[in-house]
Amino acid sequence: MGVVTRYAPSPTGALHIGGARTALFNWAFARHEGGKFLLRIEDTDRVRSTAESEKLVLEALEWLGIRWDPAPGSQGIPHQSERGPRYREAIAELLARGHAYRCTCTPAEVEAMRERAKARDEKPRYDGTCRNRNVGPDSPLPFAIRLRVPESGGWTHWKDLIAGPSGEDAAELDDFVIARTDGSAIYHFAVVVDDHDMGITHVIRGREHMTSTPRQLLIYQGLGWEPPLFAHAPLLVEAGGKKLSKRAESVSVQSYRDRGFCPEAVLNYIARLGWGHGDLEIFSQDDLARLFTLEGVGQSPSQVHDDKLVWLSQHYLKTLPRELLLGHLQRFLDAEAGRPVAVDPGLARLVDLLRERSKTLVEMAALARFYLVDEITLEPKAAAKHLTRAIAEPLAALAGALEKVQSWDRASLEAAFRGVIEPRKLELGAVAQPVRVAVTGGTVSPPIFDTLEVLGRPRTLRRLANALKVAV
Repeated sequence: MGVVTRYAPSPTGALHIGGARTALFNWAFARHEGGKFLLRIEDTDRVRSTAESEKLVLEALEWLGIRWDPAPGSQGIPHQSERGPRYREAIAELLARGHAYRCTCTPAEVEAMRERAKARDEKPRYDGTCRNRNVGPDSPLPFAIRLRVPESGGWTHWKDLIAGPSGEDAAELDDFVIARTDGSAIYHFAVVVDDHDMGITHVIRGREHMTSTPRQLLIYQGLGWEPPLFAHAPLLVEAGGKKLSKRAESVSVQSYRDRGFCPEAVLNYIARLGWGHGDLEIFSQDDLARLFTLEGVGQSPSQVHDDKLVWLSQHYLKTLPRELLLGHLQRFLDAEAGRPVAVDPGLARLVDLLRERSKTLVEMAALARFYLVDEITLEPKAAAKHLTRAIAEPLAALAGALEKVQSWDRASLEAAFRGVIEPRKLELGAVAQPVRVAVTGGTVSPPIFDTLEVLGRPRTLRRLANALKVAV
């Protein structure tokens, strides 16, 4: 059998960067091995699972470019909420094999058992009251279904493909619930049945799920199924070492998108959270599929902070093909302009000029604002510093020279500037910076001749005229 991996998000919020890493590692491993990467939705949490959250998760995966293969025997993406009959069938099989039993103990009674164990300095646990009672399906009392943990020979240890030898003794586990009193399967049980039915060969997930694995292995054993291989990636932590919160909005995939990071940079960044290949830092999606191995995943927690992401963002803004970059930038250009923006040759040229000056798409769009709008607002501090009475005369002379320029190109614009600054024995910067403020509103833009060339004659002259009204 070929490699089959899966990502199984719970739709209880936006896709967290840790979930995105799990999805990416599963995708990359499957592609590297020539296998399949499947997706399913684990919506057993009926209260918190929402269609809106599922939409956010799928949107984030698609934005990152993580594509999944069709699940066998399923129309669309499998949902646990649709598989109740299959879970009941598997539970009935466990009961028939004697590997599970019905338990009528109430939550209060189970809690009392745990408190008594704690009072004896023992591990809090269910004490097996119903283990040998042979409670039948016609019991007048509500009953849950518990797995009968073997007294010896239980599968609770495994060789983790990332963490190495792992597990705990079966004696440390109590007989745990696999189905609620309403007959619905709990998460741990549903996961095992789903992975078996989907033919999953490798379960790659975060280290926080490691404590679940012994119980899931016991379910595999009880059903007589071969378990998949397990690989648990190290935790993601904040810069100070604290575990990264899954509820933090700032680390959802959409938050990175909305802050202006392109998907190529975010994907590259996520891949490097715990995985590496020699000294390489830049990875395309194709590179990941070609190079990814579980041996490259480290053992230490990975810190999540923006420094490396900003560096990667700058790299991709400089190197992405223009059309692809413009596609990523479009929504931010529209936001700056307050309207849908049509990309003309001048704007395309300006975006190329802004590549070296931008850290994010948000920043690039902001720097392009002077081109997107007809009327600009001068930054007060910049205007006060550069549009002074002393610059009024050279600025007026330059406006006159620019009006007479025959061809609005870089060489002609440079000649017009020289004709103004040389007789007055001025440095280029003494005039260029006031002009920059006049035509863009601020002090940051591409080189002044390039800026004027893309802005065009009419808007340049009109903005210089407006600036001269200030510089008096």
